[in-house]
Amino acid sequence: MILGSLIDAGLNPQRLRKELKKIRIPGVYLNAKKVLKGGISSTRVIITGKKDEKHHRNLNELVKIIERSHLDAEVRKKSIEVFQRIASVEAKIHRKRIEEVHFHELGGLDSVVDIAGSIWGFRQMGIDELYVSKVNVGSGFVRCEHGILPVPAPATLALMKGKPIYSSGVETELLTPTGAALLTSLGSHFGQMPPMKVEKIGYGAGRDDLPHPNLLRLLIGTPVASSGKERVTVIETNIDDMNPQFYEYVMEGLFGMGVREVYLTPILMKKNRPASLLTVVCPAERLSSVTEFLLKETTTLGLRWREEERDRADREIVTLQTKYGKIRFKLARWKGSIVNLSPEYDDCRRLALKRGVPLKELYDEARKEAISMLKKPKFTP
Repeated sequence: MILGSLIDAGLNPQRLRKELKKIRIPGVYLNAKKVLKGGISSTRVIITGKKDEKHHRNLNELVKIIERSHLDAEVRKKSIEVFQRIASVEAKIHRKRIEEVHFHELGGLDSVVDIAGSIWGFRQMGIDELYVSKVNVGSGFVRCEHGILPVPAPATLALMKGKPIYSSGVETELLTPTGAALLTSLGSHFGQMPPMKVEKIGYGAGRDDLPHPNLLRLLIGTPVASSGKERVTVIETNIDDMNPQFYEYVMEGLFGMGVREVYLTPILMKKNRPASLLTVVCPAERLSSVTEFLLKETTTLGLRWREEERDRADREIVTLQTKYGKIRFKLARWKGSIVNLSPEYDDCRRLALKRGVPLKELYDEARKEAISMLKKPKFTP
């Protein structure tokens, strides 16, 4: 359903199939077709193939398949992480070693297509952050390799721990462990929909006909932030005894929690010991979770915090067609006037390598071209 929603929102299925060939698993195919679910036009993706002699594969076998593939390094890395999360919870639930956990269906190969294809698809569609609503998990019982299990399956529940779920009472499995692992691995926020300008909409269809439309809806757009004053919480801590390599991990984790800013400042402590001042700017409601995260993930023994007020401009991401190709720009307005415009570095880097143009030249020219386009009368990005 995730792949179906991506294709329905504009992901090219031919390019997806071409990319999935890099996994080099013969006999497994991806079919996408338009269907009606609850009267809504949607896309259903079906993974088909012949079951070979390996009806069941363990984690190590699937990891080797992914590692031997020609997929992008980041896609390979993230795909392996998702499989490891599934195997880890399955091992704990069924009291097995992680090496003894097996993936079924087409020997787990359909899951490779689901997981790697979804990760590649999100990157291809330029999705930087994924907001996940509360998830309808279904109810009743499901028959699987381990017998009859309650819905949601124990592995699904373990993967969704700490995330909002509900059941509408429909007696069927609406969220599988694979789906739960993908949502929680790719999702950066869970709960309410953020303010956004919707640009693309996709519906991914499930197999069964249910009392409600069996669909996964994907909205792709740019964030809409209101200008003016807002209150934020500033959290600080001095750290002088942590491996500096850990800061990347810490910062990624904090941004994944929805903080506004994270930055490091070199400082000197007593006896001229070099240290780092870690500063986090976040919404007030994140104070408790950020505090817990810092105490667990860094070597700090304590921290301080304060509330501050700040002004902010209207901010959005606009995608413009330049002479080099499509580039996303960070656009800031104050009281209706453009006050800042910055090309997205990753897009500029990718196009500079593709075109053989110096990065700084492409960056400057793209910005000039964008300013000229935005100044045109009646231009709406």
